[in-house]
Amino acid sequence: MVRRELKLHFQALIAAFQFLTRFPIPITVPFQGSVLSRSVVYFPVAGAFIGICLLACTWLLALFVPAWPSAVLILAIWTALSGGLHLDGWMDTADGVLSHRSRERMLEIMKDSRVGAMGVIAAVLLLLLKASLLAELLKGGHFEQHGPLLVIAPIWSRAWMSAAIAGWPNARQGEGIAVLFNEVKWPQATASFVMAAILSVLTFWIAGTGTNVALIMLLIIVILTICCGGFIAAWLNRKLGGLTGDTYGAMNEAIEALLLLAAVIWLYAQ
Repeated sequence: MVRRELKLHFQALIAAFQFLTRFPIPITVPFQGSVLSRSVVYFPVAGAFIGICLLACTWLLALFVPAWPSAVLILAIWTALSGGLHLDGWMDTADGVLSHRSRERMLEIMKDSRVGAMGVIAAVLLLLLKASLLAELLKGGHFEQHGPLLVIAPIWSRAWMSAAIAGWPNARQGEGIAVLFNEVKWPQATASFVMAAILSVLTFWIAGTGTNVALIMLLIIVILTICCGGFIAAWLNRKLGGLTGDTYGAMNEAIEALLLLAAVIWLYAQ
């Protein structure tokens, strides 16, 4: 029994990486309920690896490249590490929800592989915002102080996905990516948040952040994540009658952008 559970968790870890990143892991795992319901626990781990890669690339670029070009390159790497999966969800969600059509028509638009005007506009604005925020954090040596956020932001944006999956119904009953995670409940989502907290504390500890400051920052990050994710999820649920795989990606992008914005506001408030 213990052996089977360990095997399922190992498969769940691999599934989380294969589903959320483009890290080449040549291991085949069954994408079925027992594995995928556990995989959400490891969503923050996949986010942490993305963040570590971003941190390393940022450090290297900061040695030779000015802030703005570095920010654009980091953002390109950030998008590539997830295969553009979440950005695609952001665009599809914008196309559907901002069309102001009927619920059925909005879901049809989101399912269409073509990108409309609203999706393009939303993507351009999001990328401009993220690039500008990254540039501000890279200016004047602020990177050393706020660099850990590049690890923590992807952790919590992906932890929120687990809460969204557990907390709101699937808008497309019986179809779409979201249906793969129908067995995810609050215990798995809670475990995902615990995992995110542990990884965040480790990140602050490695960065040498003081205990009191780390706890305050962690509390702020959790509150921002829940408020942002909860507001968007409730709004989308009202518009669509549930959530979809695209909306999970959209919330991931929104939370990452909000946490970067909060770091810049914190920077200028000091």
